[in-house]
Amino acid sequence: MGTIFEQLSGTLTHLGEKQIVTFHLGSLQLQFDKAAMIMSWIVMALLIALALFLRRALLQDVEDKPNRVQAALDALIDLLQSQLTANFSSERLGNELFPFISTLFLFVLFSNWLGVIPGLSSPTQDLNVTMGLALMVFATSQFLAMKAKGMKTYWKGYLEPMPFMLPLNIIGELSRPMSHAFRLFGNVLAGTILTTVVMAKFAPIIVPSILNVVFGLFFGAIQAFVFAILAVAYINVAVEN
Repeated sequence: MGTIFEQLSGTLTHLGEKQIVTFHLGSLQLQFDKAAMIMSWIVMALLIALALFLRRALLQDVEDKPNRVQAALDALIDLLQSQLTANFSSERLGNELFPFISTLFLFVLFSNWLGVIPGLSSPTQDLNVTMGLALMVFATSQFLAMKAKGMKTYWKGYLEPMPFMLPLNIIGELSRPMSHAFRLFGNVLAGTILTTVVMAKFAPIIVPSILNVVFGLFFGAIQAFVFAILAVAYINVAVEN
């Protein structure tokens, strides 16, 4: 038993270590975390496989009775629309961004759930992944704001209510993707650390497994929903204001 605890305690020492792979393109140096990249590709492969399965199951005549897959898919779409895109400032904007927000939600959800599988880890416990998602939401919100307001009104908004507020307005805008990314990263990583600590210090078999399932499935779903609903809120603020 002592040997088991020593091995598990060793995982605490290596927790958070990254396997950095470096590519050189001339004078440009690119680095990425191999584990996070592989896990992200696994999540994307799962989503593509799910989409292909659903597409194949929906190949039927319009007049035929809906099958179970179509009924489940309709329920999922209604749930996502009612809980996420229905919060947009306009129905048109909600319809336009439904594919983006729902895909974002499903990617984060599958990423969080991936950590439940032994030997795999959640890509969302890597700050680079969550920051990339947050920056994508930020870029989308700024593009839609420019499109809705016009370039002149958009840039003028940084000078309101007074021109000297420009630095604070810029900091306020940049703080949104940072808080968006750190919130998801911190919560997912905290669950991983807590499970590892319990596994190393208390019960190496039963309790950590239950805790891992709870954090991975239940809290993972909550964090995916919060991340998606914050994306909706940030886009709404950018477009309305």
